[in-house]
Amino acid sequence: MLGRRAIMDAEAPNRSTRIINGKCSNVLNWDDIAYPWAYAKYKRMLANFWTPFEINMSQDVKQFPLLTEREQEAFLKIIGLLALLDSIQTDYAGKVADYITDSSINALMIMLAQQEVIHNHSYSYVLSSLVPKQKQEEVFEFWRHEPTLRKRNDFVTNGYRAFVEQPTVENFLQSIVYDVILEGLFFYSGFAFFYNLARNQKMVATSTMINYINRDEQLHVDLFVKIFKEVLREYPEYDTPELAHFVQETFKRAAQLEMEWADVIIGNSMDGIPIQDLHDYIKFYANVRCHQLGFVRPFEGYRTNPLRWIKAYEEVDLGKSDFFEQKSRQYTKVNVDNGFDEL
Repeated sequence: MLGRRAIMDAEAPNRSTRIINGKCSNVLNWDDIAYPWAYAKYKRMLANFWTPFEINMSQDVKQFPLLTEREQEAFLKIIGLLALLDSIQTDYAGKVADYITDSSINALMIMLAQQEVIHNHSYSYVLSSLVPKQKQEEVFEFWRHEPTLRKRNDFVTNGYRAFVEQPTVENFLQSIVYDVILEGLFFYSGFAFFYNLARNQKMVATSTMINYINRDEQLHVDLFVKIFKEVLREYPEYDTPELAHFVQETFKRAAQLEMEWADVIIGNSMDGIPIQDLHDYIKFYANVRCHQLGFVRPFEGYRTNPLRWIKAYEEVDLGKSDFFEQKSRQYTKVNVDNGFDEL
């Protein structure tokens, strides 16, 4: 069983002895940490800080009514999905932090949770810009009654629940696999939808916000991968063939669930995203994430990204400029009405 981190342990060193079930005073000195990569991660997460208020939604407000009915439906349902997933992530990060016995990694987990809160706020911000309150409430209820989405979400939440109810090292490792699936695979067909709109000069502000979220999620995946590998390094008895089998089979099932969701939400009617290419894209990312964790890729082949155009949106670092509009953003804050005064 994992032991909870003590609020203060006067008998323990400041530098933790292990990432879990270790000894640490819980005093954080960034110049004396057990895992040097944690400081680089801290600086990167700090540099990525953003808020939804920085995005002017006025142009998207004009464009949303011009989208096809199919595009509007997919737009709203994907926003609802992302809101659910990031709500789960906020709570999961806090649960993990309770058992991290390294003060620097614990600090990163708290920062991660804060970023998830910002992501959730961004979905509310987008919806409040585009649709009436009643419609917003419908979007946030969608996860309850759509069977494909419910099955997909239960897959992750059940994996998290096993760790929460019985916090063993094995369940902790398995919950990280589910986390990498959620943040590194389950978001990605939704991201592809928004990037496809952007490359057709539609809903650019929303897609810019999605890029910020995508950038954060890549950092989160990398953080959990590092934690996973540190645990296996410190507890090599858990690095078993059974774990390897679990990881591969779980990614196969996750990819199948994501493809089912893509069929429902995008199907064959979305210009610019052939459904077979999207299926291949999902399998590609399942391979990427499984390989990141240190295991054999679950799908033979699928070594290259079939949506080649999407790299321009996934890999760009927006920094202080708006990639899509190619002009200085200056991070000018808009009013709380999301730029409606500029319509």
